[in-house]
Amino acid sequence: MGEELIARVGPDATAAALERPGSRLFDFTGRPMKGWVTVQPGALEDDALAGWVELALVYVRTLPPK
Repeated sequence: MGEELIARVGPDATAAALERPGSRLFDFTGRPMKGWVTVQPGALEDDALAGWVELALVYVRTLPPK
């Protein structure tokens, strides 16, 4: 969204994700979405982006196919 990364990390991983630098709850409509976070571009340097992608993949791989 804009320049921020949107990551679906799941409800169980949200608290830990919010402890990471540059992250906040995803709040696009005025109502925060459970299990989703946004990450500021400055917090995605070096290996941080790969870590966010992996965290999101861990969760979405548990979801049933659509």
